[in-house]
Amino acid sequence: MTLPASNVTHLVDVDVDPRYRVRFITAASLFDGHDASINIIRRMLQAAGVEVIHLGHNRSVKEIVDAAIEEDVQGIAVSSYQGGHVEFFRYMLDMLRDNGRGEIRVFGGGGGVIVPEEIRELEAYGVTRIYSPEHGQRMGLEGIIEDMVKRADFYPGEGLVSDLESTRPLSRSDLARVITLLENETAPRALMASLKQRAANLGRKVPVLGITGTGGSGKSSLTDELILRWRLDHADQLRVAVLAIDPSRRRSGGALLGDRIRMNAIDGDSVYLRSLATRSAVTEVPKKLPDIITATKAAGFDLIIVETPGIGQGDAGIVSHVDVSLYVMTPEFGSASQLEKIDMLDFADCVAINKFDRKGADDALRDVRKQFQRNRTAFEKDLATLPVFGTIASHFNDDGVTALYQELSLQLSVFGLADTGGDLQRVGVRTSSTRSQIVPADRQRYLSEISKTVRDYRARAQAQAQLVREAQYLRESAALLEVEGSATDVISVVRALAEDKLQQLDATSIALLENFKELREQYGQDELVYTVRNKEIRQPLVYTSLSGTRIPRVSLPRYSDSGDLLCWLMLENLPGYFPYTAGVFPIKRQSEDPTRMFAGEGDAFRTNRRFHVLSESSSAKRLSTAFDSVTLYGADPGLRPDIYGKVGTSGVSIATFDDMKALYAGFDLCDPGTSVSMTINGPAPTVLAFFLNTAIDQQMDRFRADHDREPDAVEAEKVRCFALQNVRGTVQADILKEDQGQNTCLFSTEFSIKMMGDIQQYFIDHSVRNFYSVSISGYHIAEAGANPITQLALTLSNGFTYVEAYRARGMSVDDFAANLSFFFSNGMDPEYTVIGRVARRIWAVAMRECYGASERSQKLKYHIQTSGRSLHAQEISFNDIRTTLQALIAVYDNCNSLHTNANDEAITTPSEGSVRRALAIQMIINREWGLAKSENPNQGSFIIEELTDLVEEAVLLEFDRISERGGVLGAMETGYQRGRIQDESMRYEHMKHDGSQPIIGVNMFVAEGDATPAAVELTRGTEDEKQGQICRLEAFHAQHQAVTSAVLGQVQSAALNNENVFAQLMIAARCCSLGQITDALFEVGGRYRRNM
Repeated sequence: MTLPASNVTHLVDVDVDPRYRVRFITAASLFDGHDASINIIRRMLQAAGVEVIHLGHNRSVKEIVDAAIEEDVQGIAVSSYQGGHVEFFRYMLDMLRDNGRGEIRVFGGGGGVIVPEEIRELEAYGVTRIYSPEHGQRMGLEGIIEDMVKRADFYPGEGLVSDLESTRPLSRSDLARVITLLENETAPRALMASLKQRAANLGRKVPVLGITGTGGSGKSSLTDELILRWRLDHADQLRVAVLAIDPSRRRSGGALLGDRIRMNAIDGDSVYLRSLATRSAVTEVPKKLPDIITATKAAGFDLIIVETPGIGQGDAGIVSHVDVSLYVMTPEFGSASQLEKIDMLDFADCVAINKFDRKGADDALRDVRKQFQRNRTAFEKDLATLPVFGTIASHFNDDGVTALYQELSLQLSVFGLADTGGDLQRVGVRTSSTRSQIVPADRQRYLSEISKTVRDYRARAQAQAQLVREAQYLRESAALLEVEGSATDVISVVRALAEDKLQQLDATSIALLENFKELREQYGQDELVYTVRNKEIRQPLVYTSLSGTRIPRVSLPRYSDSGDLLCWLMLENLPGYFPYTAGVFPIKRQSEDPTRMFAGEGDAFRTNRRFHVLSESSSAKRLSTAFDSVTLYGADPGLRPDIYGKVGTSGVSIATFDDMKALYAGFDLCDPGTSVSMTINGPAPTVLAFFLNTAIDQQMDRFRADHDREPDAVEAEKVRCFALQNVRGTVQADILKEDQGQNTCLFSTEFSIKMMGDIQQYFIDHSVRNFYSVSISGYHIAEAGANPITQLALTLSNGFTYVEAYRARGMSVDDFAANLSFFFSNGMDPEYTVIGRVARRIWAVAMRECYGASERSQKLKYHIQTSGRSLHAQEISFNDIRTTLQALIAVYDNCNSLHTNANDEAITTPSEGSVRRALAIQMIINREWGLAKSENPNQGSFIIEELTDLVEEAVLLEFDRISERGGVLGAMETGYQRGRIQDESMRYEHMKHDGSQPIIGVNMFVAEGDATPAAVELTRGTEDEKQGQICRLEAFHAQHQAVTSAVLGQVQSAALNNENVFAQLMIAARCCSLGQITDALFEVGGRYRRNM
């Protein structure tokens, strides 16, 4: 059965008519990057008329509660998919009650991760409602939103503001309530008079800075950077209030109040932020803004910043409300004549041209200065002295921003801003002096170049095929004419025409045709003999079925048309031959199934035991490691409830080098049969340093055991080199997809990519050739909601971005390309059947034709994980069926490694039994399923060939769209990739809920009653494991306390001086914990700035 029609969901027309503006905080819980669902919720809340303050992913209880109090909201909605939710929600309720705001309604959801027993416990403790997949099934998304808004439909302003007549300063909570009263026009006249009197009694001026500008110019980021400098320069003694205004939607009345999410410098007691909607105002400021500014002054702040929404060119409504105004723009304003239409250039006291690293910035600076000079008739002034600045707010410690800060401080001092004796050094520039670009400006159209190259190659293959086809037909015609006794001169002309066609063939085409005859003979033998890195390998080419049928492992085409054969050789070819459409190796080794053994729960000791159990029946140890969310976000385990609940849950807790050694104990990390995959991103450099040091120490221990002594300096260096050159595996580390999809980002994008480049340079310097420095991942893009074509296009475009970034650093493509790997998700859509084929062909053609890369660099190697998105909490046993089908198409497509999800991953960390079943799926396919023994079962299928061409062209079109936006990084600035992913996620969720996307056991063929298992085995970190991990961490800190500070200083120095940070991390990893290193890097690399 399908869902009833009443469950059809829309973004608008929710039947809610609250008596006043309902305000909600939305966020994903601490160390949780799964923000796709909460993004859907916040969008639908906005459409229902709610003012939403969206905090994004990875938010602590304190951040959420502080925001809820300052914003005076009625509701909090939090998604929690990474475990620890019981502790998280209880801690939130406790903190709200402790702050006198226990009336705020708290809502939560986590798919099937929050099981029924926990839902009952949390709702009994005070959570208003936890929504489960069953709620979605019964109520639909529309019904959930309606329920949330109705339950949060109360007026917080009905509570009395205490002690307003007293002389004590207004508390933050008081100010929040006063602003609510003013916004809703319910403030008594006596209250307003009292506020004005309080402001007058301060005995000092409180300056007001207004910041406005064009939409997308980076006002919030720039505001955040200015606040950071005021805090640093005033030793955090300056009390700053920010009033951030965003427009209300006229149709629904809802609003997305999006400034708080972008700001990193507003934590602590010295900064207060209140988000305001324009509501019924037709200008860029709410009509009660003057009263709100008065109330904020009365609260005793030293500086008030008013940031208005992004505007077009004309509105200067902020000017009359502030003492000093700043106008923010970007270099892309069009022709110089457009500047004459910008009203704010008449009034702004300062102008910031932000994103000054963009093309045309210097020309923009000149034109804006001239227009500013004309508008003020300040022709006697030198252009360079005018208050027009070039800034790059996204750059850590940008001196252009510092110059702007110093000018604003000077102007605000006239209106009462206290002078500072701070340590922030003055700069002598007016624009950003460092405009380092990850991808040089002249290479920003690299994706268009690749698209053209791939299309040209395809066209060339067709043209070459047509030539050889015509030559074949002409030769056959000449032979027939000769048999028929036709005139000799006619036959000569025909043969000459055939030779002319052949002369037009290029050397590659001729070689392909000539070599194919030899290949046919070679593959007709019983054994294939080939060489890899000077080592001869022999593999059987035939297997015999139980029926006695001798079946070739590689099937060759039977074309009689030479054109068809050449086209096939150029676009398909055999496995192991360019363009590697069918696979990058000629044949799989008998002992090397693509199976990966997945583990990650509790502490290192439990996960190590799981690895040994899973790998006992396989000679190849492919260990795939999942880390808990505390580790994923580069933090140390701790006792604070919102951290403590997540330690060892949904992955293994790794905080130190000692933990890493325990994790892989008993496995020889330098054995050719051992390969380790670590799914970690933001803190990947540190975790990788833990791992490489573990491999080195293993070899050192082996030397001691073999020689019964310590190695000398020369021997130790040889052992170290051997370990680095022989360790095998991959670390995910792909920061681009994290920004676009799942968001376990820690540092600024620029700094993260710099560290990734440092890892690759370290690999080159130390000949690390068997370990992948990055696994460029589409899996997490797919998990965030992308369809298969978007997953593939974004992932490949990210891969080419790393190629461009590393080449810009001076690396040779053949020195790093072999250290790049890819990671895709396989779902249920038809395009997943060819995702590997298309990826391999595009990569191979681009690397050879665009970059002149060697054969090894042309080979795209990729890992497949079956779709987590197709794991459903209802009828979890059905998930094994989906996983089996997804695994089968991955094996048919010749993936290099494969991880099959356990059926209970929709609810918990997989149990030992479910992981055995998931592993059995692969083993049955590889050992029992007859056709899986074929190396190229997909080749020769009409639908596979058609799908390959269709998907390839769709990917190239997406490359073109990204290129039009300035390449991957330019598109990320505008939120293009995230927008695509969210739109596709929204579409899927709607189709799932209205039944137009059939999902067996979820929206059709639904079991009677509750299909959720009554008792689910929850695999989570135990109390003993959590306490043991914290105790070991404390002991590690104590053991290395004497050297920690100096070593971290060296890491920071390397970052500040543009040296190789990873080389220093290899040293720091031995004596510093993960959290210590992360905190040290925050100080020199900048935190990641969240966005929508």
